[in-house]
Amino acid sequence: MLQRFVDNLLAVTKESVKTFTYESLINIARLINGVSALVLTILPGKTTILEGIHGWELRPTLRGPRLPRWMENGVSSFNKLVHELSMDTETSSDADSIAGEEDNEENIYPSSPLSQASRLSYSSTFSRYDRHFIRSIKFMISWILWPAVFLLRLPHIVFQLACFRRGGTVLTGKVCHISSPHQTRRSVHTKDHVVQRTTDRRRGVIEDLHLAIEIFIESAFETAHNVAHFLLSPSQLHRRLFGWFSSNGCTGKDNYGVDMNMVIPTNTLGDDEPTPTERQHTLHYSLNTDARTCQDVITELGYPYEAIRVVTSDGYVLLLERIPRRDSEKVVYLQHGILDSSMGWIANGVVGSPAFAAFDQGYDVFLGNLRGLVSREHVDVNISSRKYWRYSINEHAAKDIPAMIEKIHEIKTSELNKISRPDLDGEVHDQPYKLCAVSHSLGGAVMLMYVITSRIELKPHRLSRLILLSPAGFHDDSTIVFMLLEKLLLLLGPVLAPIVPGLYIPTRFFRMLINKLARDFQNYPALGGLVQTLMSYVVGGDSSNWIGVLGLPHYNMYDMPGVSLHVALHLAQMKRARKFIMYDYGSAAANIEAYGKPEPLDLGKNYELIDIPVDLVAGRKDKVIRPLMVRKHYRLMKKADVQVSYKEFEYAHLDFTFSHREELLAHVMSRLLLVAPTQKHHRAQGAVRLKPNGTQSTTESDDLEHSGTSEIVPYS
Repeated sequence: MLQRFVDNLLAVTKESVKTFTYESLINIARLINGVSALVLTILPGKTTILEGIHGWELRPTLRGPRLPRWMENGVSSFNKLVHELSMDTETSSDADSIAGEEDNEENIYPSSPLSQASRLSYSSTFSRYDRHFIRSIKFMISWILWPAVFLLRLPHIVFQLACFRRGGTVLTGKVCHISSPHQTRRSVHTKDHVVQRTTDRRRGVIEDLHLAIEIFIESAFETAHNVAHFLLSPSQLHRRLFGWFSSNGCTGKDNYGVDMNMVIPTNTLGDDEPTPTERQHTLHYSLNTDARTCQDVITELGYPYEAIRVVTSDGYVLLLERIPRRDSEKVVYLQHGILDSSMGWIANGVVGSPAFAAFDQGYDVFLGNLRGLVSREHVDVNISSRKYWRYSINEHAAKDIPAMIEKIHEIKTSELNKISRPDLDGEVHDQPYKLCAVSHSLGGAVMLMYVITSRIELKPHRLSRLILLSPAGFHDDSTIVFMLLEKLLLLLGPVLAPIVPGLYIPTRFFRMLINKLARDFQNYPALGGLVQTLMSYVVGGDSSNWIGVLGLPHYNMYDMPGVSLHVALHLAQMKRARKFIMYDYGSAAANIEAYGKPEPLDLGKNYELIDIPVDLVAGRKDKVIRPLMVRKHYRLMKKADVQVSYKEFEYAHLDFTFSHREELLAHVMSRLLLVAPTQKHHRAQGAVRLKPNGTQSTTESDDLEHSGTSEIVPYS
């Protein structure tokens, strides 16, 4: 009777403590959200700024947008089937969703832009992600409580020692075997984990605190219950101690009988040939952060994938990713901007991403990644941070892009000559494909610099068309925030470069914290709106979805894209000079050694060297690179008789890559389709040599046959 009373008392007390702590935590979160809402009401310009987080991409829904008009006939059969299946499943499951709304309420979270790519299922349980975290908490608590456990086990240890000294036999515990993965109590299916990895289900800081507090309360009251139970029942204490000793062992499994180190096979396309090969996945649940890669997203959406390691002439190891169509003569190269990666081109899923759109239209898609990762991949594994981050935009254009373009040329030439011309007895095309490049922000400036410097150095750039989305290069028309940053960088940049060579989040803990806070910013809209507004102020009032971008998995605890301080200094030099220039090394002697003259090369004055069509796209809401600066590119290209077009959309800076924009994808695809098919007799691109007097001479193989007309395509 007394034991039952104690059990009831402990149970009621435990639930009361859990309820009190849970409500306290929720009220604190609500208070923070409420204060954020009050602060947000007095901030100017919030209406325009918050447009970036009120789009469809942040609404938690399983419904995918309808297929764009330009994809109705060109979408691959597999992805059309996936889209139709998702729509049919949604219609048939409405009743089930309503019936199970309360049960599934805790499993529904607001989505980040990338999670729109994952409209597979909500059927997999959320609890599996918690096992590693729960085991870690239990392990820490067991270490805290080990003195009490030792004291409780002491009588049994003394008893066994006495038996051993008398020569008696000691009962041994059961022999434990670690069963093979095929002998687990519950089978593990790859599908369950694929769905969880594709869907963004990471916890925020508030959720982690709630879970940790609840685990601690459960453990503390479980210990109190056992102590009270043993004190009231000494005989049961002896039986329990005997059971503990006889059943000690390790199974190497979690509480559900699943081997956490189990390896399961999945089929993906190989690197060298389009045949299924086996790839191993280890099921690990580390701190519930989102660390998906492009490979995870691309393959789990049903597309082929290939990773290519490219080494630059100065030893940097770059990742060139590919969605391969090995027999296609249409090739597109996608280049990201600053503090970004190839993830930006696939962040909107099957329907809204440029990479998937191009693949569905028959293109062989290559995704470039510039140098500048926290992991510091280099042939010299012991390279110092100061040496690794010692590069400017010059190195992006003169080292990174040439290495990746030449690798693409090597791969495509080999594949196409083997596939379509096996009977030529060694005679091959110089370039049996057409390569177009789509670039965003800094990537646009890098591609322009690459084309011009390649022509100056008498090297083929191998490109057939450039599509530049809000390209960098000219920055003299900007906000006061960027003006202050310019002055600060020009003043302190040379001094800080040896001390702080790169700009990135320095430790794993803080990167994990940012990754989890991004979830909290979405769970608490007023707090997220306040952070969105403050971040927008930093970048001049641009209304891009900065909160959603923070939640993308390429900003994770293991790695993230950074930016060299010299790249930031290079942009400040462009803004001060009001010109699109190469890096100024700070002295006439250094510039003469690099460029042959005391001043850095003015790329804007050499636009006549551009021998391919260029399509410029600007955003009217873009405060990072304003439309006036993109039009400056256009005017100089038109003056230099470059075949150029210009178009504006009602976009902010990140809307070109991180938001679902059907009209933008339609425009990009329409410009790509203007490239004529590969001619049977292909001539090498001509090179231009700059004479000392500034005029240009062309080689006999020069292939400048453009009409020189320009086109302004206004957005309606």
